[in-house]
Amino acid sequence: MVSKTSIAEIASVRVLYSPKTSINKRVTVHTSKDAYAIFLEKWDKDKLEMIEQLQLLLLNKANQVLGVYPLASGGINSVTLDIRLIFSVALHCLASAIILAHNHPCGISLPSETDITLTKQLKEAGKLIDIQVLDHLIITPTGYTSLSDSGYL
Repeated sequence: MVSKTSIAEIASVRVLYSPKTSINKRVTVHTSKDAYAIFLEKWDKDKLEMIEQLQLLLLNKANQVLGVYPLASGGINSVTLDIRLIFSVALHCLASAIILAHNHPCGISLPSETDITLTKQLKEAGKLIDIQVLDHLIITPTGYTSLSDSGYL
């Protein structure tokens, strides 16, 4: 039998998503260029050319932006992508779709084979829980590459 003391020690779980704008005032993403502009605005400019970072753009069914979430910071030329964390964040705010972005501090926005493979795996995982992976952008201060526009997704 479980004692009252052990029940009292069980952690409470809190799921929180607090929108800052009403649904009729949210920004809508129509193209990869729109997504790039949003990511670039939210990115810490001091780190864009220093360390790789991964961010997540969360969208509703109408591709309106629910929010941008900073997922991870890595080293000079890599960042770890955690599929569980990505979908955990998306599920918490009831996102219907996501767009990923990570930067290449070297200034070259071409995707690596690892970028392509992981993005395809992420897209397949999203199908299981009905969350679309619309794109993965590789960004630099002067431009970006969209894996979707490039035919990888």
